[in-house]
Amino acid sequence: MTDPTPPSGLRGAVDLSALVQRPQHEQQAQQPARGDGIVFQTDDAAFGTTLELSRTVPVVVVLWASWSEQSAELVATLERLVRARDGRLVLAVADADRSPQLVQAFQAQSIPTVVAVVAGQPVPLFAGAQAEDVIGQVFDQLLELGAQHGVSGRVDVDAPETGDAGDAPAEPVEEPLPPLHQEAYDAIERGDFEAAASAYRIAMAQDPRDSLAVAGLAQANLLWRLQGKTLDAVRSAAASAPGDLDAQLDVSDLDLSGGHVDDAFDRLLTVFPKLDADDKRRVRERLVEYFEVVGTEDPRVVAARRRLTNLLY
Repeated sequence: MTDPTPPSGLRGAVDLSALVQRPQHEQQAQQPARGDGIVFQTDDAAFGTTLELSRTVPVVVVLWASWSEQSAELVATLERLVRARDGRLVLAVADADRSPQLVQAFQAQSIPTVVAVVAGQPVPLFAGAQAEDVIGQVFDQLLELGAQHGVSGRVDVDAPETGDAGDAPAEPVEEPLPPLHQEAYDAIERGDFEAAASAYRIAMAQDPRDSLAVAGLAQANLLWRLQGKTLDAVRSAAASAPGDLDAQLDVSDLDLSGGHVDDAFDRLLTVFPKLDADDKRRVRERLVEYFEVVGTEDPRVVAARRRLTNLLY
């Protein structure tokens, strides 16, 4: 058993992109999760649907197994607590033995493990059994986190249960995004990261306090920089030219996109003291973007920001 992790911010600890970047024919063959919309089954193949749902309502994911004595009791407790929140949370139940990619993506060290997904980003919660009141507190914090990131929709709790494996979770009642955020989201969906970045910049100009636009711009810029680049080419360039700042920035982008947050921070902070003033500015600006992508309250960001401050002064 591990103590619950308070969901204080969206984590960048793992990369879930591989669970949705599947061949076209495989996506068409996916069967959506079974259930009533509040509680449903998922697996490696169907998790793309679960990720999309997380952009509307926080999704609690439990990795369980029939051989785990704690699993069945925990799943029952999670279901009871999720249903008590009137469709503001949903529960995705994944058989760990049948979902090896989910186990790997969420870095599950034991079964059962409970995580959440908010706006497509993973939020570690806890592993093993926990007291019901403790889980309830974690869920309430998760709802607060969702609201902070614009994920505060609701699933219809009156949706009838179905017994057909092909029935998808009930359609959630989705709160519309602000127009510029929707424009940016649509641009990202079609792979036009330049247009997404432009929409976020306009949103920031209209409201400098729009923290979601700031984070969205950082993410769009990261995707834009990586577009068309391959892992092998980026890592080879960085290894062959350790003094080339552009190459080091590229491999740091790659590390961050793959969930290797500490590696990305350490690479840039290690080269920082050797740079001239202009290159130090470039690295500082890139790190500030990374902080927004990972989440400014993340402990790794706090540590990296402290290290950067010490290097500056």
